[in-house]
Amino acid sequence: MIKTLESITIVVGLQFFATAGDVVNATTGYVNSGTGAVEEFSGNNTLSPALKDFYDTELLENARVELIYAQFGKKQPLPKNHKGSVEWRKWNTFAVAGKLQEGVIPSGQKFGQTKLTGSIDQYGTYTAISDKLELRAYDNIILGCTEEMGASAAETQEKLIRDALLVGTNVLYCDNINKDTGAFISTPTSCAAMGAGGGTSGADGWSLLTPSMINKAVTIMKKNRVPRINGRYYAVVHPSVAHDLRECDGWLEAHKYAAAEELFNGEIGELHGVRFIENVFAPVLGGNTYKNKSGGCTYATYFFGKDAFGIIDPEGGALEMIVKDKSQIGGPLNQFSTIGYKFETNGATILYQERLLRVMSSSSFSATDTVN
Repeated sequence: MIKTLESITIVVGLQFFATAGDVVNATTGYVNSGTGAVEEFSGNNTLSPALKDFYDTELLENARVELIYAQFGKKQPLPKNHKGSVEWRKWNTFAVAGKLQEGVIPSGQKFGQTKLTGSIDQYGTYTAISDKLELRAYDNIILGCTEEMGASAAETQEKLIRDALLVGTNVLYCDNINKDTGAFISTPTSCAAMGAGGGTSGADGWSLLTPSMINKAVTIMKKNRVPRINGRYYAVVHPSVAHDLRECDGWLEAHKYAAAEELFNGEIGELHGVRFIENVFAPVLGGNTYKNKSGGCTYATYFFGKDAFGIIDPEGGALEMIVKDKSQIGGPLNQFSTIGYKFETNGATILYQERLLRVMSSSSFSATDTVN
């Protein structure tokens, strides 16, 4: 006699074999999902204020990171089912024409293209929330965690673009000057020769981003025939450097021209035809490579024109928030949910070296800021 299994339904839930990783955020601390070991909450990482039994207040909202660099990149679509790389092609320029000689055919010029490539990588992270914390917490834990993941994703993207632009070969070092009088002291050719108020009575001077240096940067870009964006150049500046700029005469605050033209995210003002974008993730550099004469931090301010760098826009690979309910991912007893994100990016690919000018400076905060 032949028996069949038609009346038997076998359900295999693959999510039952999922893992929360090493850390599950629980009511008592951080629980290792494999060993059961508990690490107590400490400092800013505690979620205990969310528990109604102990606190009846709303969670403090973290400062949100706005995408600054990405809004100036030239987007290059990457369709699905293609390799994880793209090409940017640009035409080579011609030299100026020469004087013709009667009856003589002149020599022609070569014409061609330059090819630049960029490839994408995938980035992502997640956290796990226990079912008990989710059940007993007063505030919406999943919603709050999703908001913080969004801030983390924006910060990740900003730093990837920033670091990719740091390899640009077009560099200007700010002059060492007397901070009080503005008198010129010297022109450094490296970070190590840049002053930050060190020495007796600031004998080494300061290598600040001043209106004079901005004018010099603009002059370099004009000589390189860098095309403008909406009639102006743009610069992304760290708040510590922006502080020094605001101390200078000639600063035009953004609100004084906002009515006539749309502002970009983070825009704070204009000077010498350059509109400045403030970004806390603008490079603050140190170590043996970037420390200045006084051993303090050095700052990189990116000046750029149109299409200076490219960003790959992958179809199906853009930022994706992923929330898995405990019934989907929480193991055999539905013990945890997960919240995370992933995205694909090339960071950035410099398309025209001459259109991206990195201006290195010190700041009034060089001695106290930390590298980022």
